[in-house]
Parts: sequence; structure tokens; C-alpha cells
Amino acid sequence: MEFLILIVPTFILGLWAQSKVSSTYNKFVQIPSRGRITGAEAAAAVIRKSGINDVEIVEIRGHLTDHYDPIKKRLALSSENYRGTSLAALGVAAHEAGHAVQHKVGYNALKARMALVPVTNIASSVLPWVMFGPFFLFGSAGGGLFLNIGIACYLVLTAFNLITLPVEFDASKRAKQELVSLGILGQDEMVGVNKTLDAAAWTYVAAFVSSLAYLLYLLSMVTGRDD
Repeated sequence: MEFLILIVPTFILGLWAQSKVSSTYNKFVQIPSRGRITGAEAAAAVIRKSGINDVEIVEIRGHLTDHYDPIKKRLALSSENYRGTSLAALGVAAHEAGHAVQHKVGYNALKARMALVPVTNIASSVLPWVMFGPFFLFGSAGGGLFLNIGIACYLVLTAFNLITLPVEFDASKRAKQELVSLGILGQDEMVGVNKTLDAAAWTYVAAFVSSLAYLLYLLSMVTGRDD
């Protein structure tokens, strides 16, 4: 029963969030900005305004593989956003530039997320082994140990996904403000940017809700073992 209540709804939420961001991006990537500024140029303008001169902007392969690497100080944009002039491309590029600005100003939530990255990577690599191990075999000698490891992994992932929310929301807020203040987009063009970035935000919400649901589910399994 706990599985149906906790896991199934979050699975549906995750599918909906992915579908929403994909359909919204695909819609607004077809609408060019009036200024015809590329995503790379928009990102450069945002970081330049913040006095950042040590961040490299590079083009990478893949679809929506855009990210900012605070360790290498590298802002990576997928080809369609690096070269594209669409409302979606500019929104995504400015969002990633927002992360570079966060890094420059020492945004606390970003620093907290960076600190969690090593342990989160460990938890993510351990979790598949736990999920398919004797973890589900309540009668096995190691069942309790695997269950506890699973709880620890999802505790880390839930904390990481929680701190990711303000990081992503703030980056989108900075992106929306700078695109207008720099004159890259007109206020009327921001509808496409807003919808694209708001849709993307749902994927982070879904990731947090999913990890929290799994954590609660595993905790309920511990309670069931103790009854």
C-alpha cells in the first residue's frame, strides 16, 4: 500500500514533468528572438555584466545537456542553444549563466550543493546495487543492512535535490531579469522564456519529490520490520 501511495504518484509526476519540459522547449525553440542574438552571446553578456572574465563558454553535443561546471568554470551549452537564437535557447543559456553569477557572488545554496556533490555521487553509484540486492529479502541476514544503506543513500539524494531547488529557481530568476535589463529580449518575448524555464523547474521539483517518496517508503519498511 505504501508503494502505491508514495511511489506511483511520484513516478507519474516525473513523467509529466519530463513531458512538459520537452513539449514547452520544442515549442519555443521554434520561435526566434527579434534581436537574433545566439545563446552563447546571451550567456557571455550576462556573465560579462557581472564582472566575470574567467568562465569559458563551450559548445557540447546532446539535447538539453546544458550545464555550468563550477570546478572547471566552464559553461557548456548544447549546440541548439549555443548557436540558436530562439526564445528557448536564450532562456536556457541565460539560466546557465545565472549559475556562473551565483558562483561569482558566493550564493550559499550553490556552495552547499557543491559540498554535497562528492557524497551524492557515491550514493548514486551505490544505490543500484542496493536496490537489486538482498535489501528486499526481509528474512536474509543482510536484509536490514541493505535497507539501512538504501535509506542513507536516499537521505543524501533527498538533501541534494532539496538544496538544488533554490539554486535552480534563483538561476532562472537571474536569467529572466538580465535578458530584459540587457536589452536582449523585449518584455513581450519573455513569455516564451518564462514558460520554458518554469517547465524545466518542474523536473527539479519532481526529482525532489521522488527521492523523498522513496526515502519515506524505505523508512516505512523499517517500521514494518519492527512491528
